Parts: sequence; C-alpha cells; structure tokens
Amino acid sequence: MTVPSIHGCDAFRVAMPRGRRPESVLVRLTAQDGTVGWGEAALAAAGPEPVWSDIEERMGPALIGLELDRPEDASAAADLGCPAAAAAVDTACWDLWCRGRGLPLAHALGGTRTSIVTGARITPEPLPDTVVSRVNQAVGAGHTRVTLDVRPGWDIEPVRAVRQAFPALALVADAGHRYRETPEHLAVLEGLESYGVLAIVRPFPEDDLAAHARLQLRTGTAVAPAIGDLATLDAAIALDAGRVLDLRPSALGGLTAARGAHDLAYAAGWEVWCTGTGAFGIGQAAAVALAALPGVTLPSEVSDPAGGPAFVTPPVRSSGGVVGVPYTQPGLGHEIDEARIEKLATRRLRIPA
Repeated sequence: MTVPSIHGCDAFRVAMPRGRRPESVLVRLTAQDGTVGWGEAALAAAGPEPVWSDIEERMGPALIGLELDRPEDASAAADLGCPAAAAAVDTACWDLWCRGRGLPLAHALGGTRTSIVTGARITPEPLPDTVVSRVNQAVGAGHTRVTLDVRPGWDIEPVRAVRQAFPALALVADAGHRYRETPEHLAVLEGLESYGVLAIVRPFPEDDLAAHARLQLRTGTAVAPAIGDLATLDAAIALDAGRVLDLRPSALGGLTAARGAHDLAYAAGWEVWCTGTGAFGIGQAAAVALAALPGVTLPSEVSDPAGGPAFVTPPVRSSGGVVGVPYTQPGLGHEIDEARIEKLATRRLRIPA
C-alpha cells in the first residue's frame, strides 16, 4: 500500500456566522494523491495568535513532504507547539492516513464501542432554579451525566438544587482551578460527597498535584486533575491524585497523546470520559472516535450543541443521549463542507504558498 506523502497544509480561521462568538482554526492536510485530512483547534482557550503562528512557522513547513507510514509519525517529525494547534495537526494526520487506507478513525485508534453515551455541560447561571431548568432540558434530551461549573460561593447551593430535582442523575462539578487548600474551601469540596457528586474536576491549580492527592485522600468523590501531558498523568497516578481522567485531545495535543493517556489511565484503574472541543464538528467527530476506546466508561461530552449550523455531514449530534460511532466511512466518518468553511474564513494560510 502506498504511504501517503503530505503535499500541502491549509489553515482557516473561521467564526460562526451572524455574530456568534465561537471561533476555530481548521487545518486541512492534502496528500499527493489528493486525499485530505481535517483537524480543528478551538480558539476559546489559546487565542488565535499562538495557534496560527505555530501552524504557519513550525508545524506546517515541517509536515510538507513527510511520508505518513503511521499517523503518529507527525508527532515525531514536527515541533508541535501549543496543544490546541498540535491537536488540530495531529487529528488531520490521523484523518488523512485513515482516509487513504479506507479505515474508520475509531477502528484505527483501537475503538470497540459502536455508540457513545453523552453528557452535557451547563453554563453558569445566576439562580439555582435556572440551573435546574437547564439540567431538565439536558435530561429531556437524553443526557445521563451533567457537568456544573462551580466556584467559591456558588457550589453547594446549585449542586443541592439539582440533586433534589434529579436524585439519580450523574453529576460532575467542574471547579476550574478556583479553589485553594483553605479550611473553608476544603469543607465545601468534601461536602460535595454528600450530594453524590461523581467527580470534582480541576479543583486546585494545575501544577499542584499534591493538593489533589490530599483531597482525594479526604473524600470518596473521585478527583479529576487537569492533565496536559503523559508525564503529568504518570505523576498523578503515582501520587493517587485522582481517579477519573477527563480526556481532552485539545489539551493533550491531539489523538496520539490522548490515546496514550487513555491507555495509562485504563491500566491504572481510573475511569475515563472524553470531552470534544470546537464549534465546527471536526473536533467533536475526533472526540467521538476517541470515546470509542474501551476505557472510556463514563458519559462523554462529544456532541455538537443542537440548533447550530452543521459543517460536517452527518452532524455530530446526540439522539436520545447517544452518538453513533461511524464505522462505515473512512477517517472521521463525516463529509466536511469545505466550500462553506472557505466562505466563512476570516484568515487563510497555504503551505507551500
């Protein structure tokens, strides 16, 4: 079988139409035979300039002429830069390689599941009743796990309100690194256990694994520290700094590293869910393929929000709380609306020019 050689790298900075805020940088890699692969970098966290400059100055030029004997070859050949940019390029390499061989991405990664049970994230709301109403909508759509954003002073009250309304719902509290090891904060974090919270995500600063370990020792609720690389996950496992991995390809730098993190966590007995990012369907499609891995046992946030425009066909949408894994089409398993993406792009890059 012919090994694909990367012939071109295109990037598009794309914003949602009609003033909607989500933006992404989309990467398209093209092989000499015309096969293409796509990846997505959401801009909410990284901002456009680090992503764009890493692709333009480092990753894109390093990929031209690269022969992809394996999709992981890109990680070894290119200086992958910031995680969001690396995730877009790495995903595009996997998609290109799989499409060239007629393989579904989920199968190539080692996936075994044919469908993914989905969870939903509830954006911060000013009143507990509003939170409960939003959760009710998510439950009505079939989601079996809900993530609530919490912060000091806004934690026990919304969790209590949701738990009273939905006694059996799987609840996750995402603390966004906002807590410290003060007696007051520890009392709140430990108190979440009495409401049957499944996991406390990112309670402390990212670099303080010892604090996560001490909290895990004090509570029966699983702790989920932020994991940005395999070395951090290794250290977290060794310290017993958690029991759940929120598997984010965008934070880890792509599917290659994310699959490695899944394998480490699975071997250590941690539970895993997967979170996709991006508003244009490509990042979510990649997350669905990743969530098909055997260790992803918890409901994952992998579907596009309903009601928005679709840039991939079929849309990555949850139906009754389930997203199917596409095993009948190669690569991501979705057709990309290239014409619409090019029309909406506010910035374009082509390597070689």
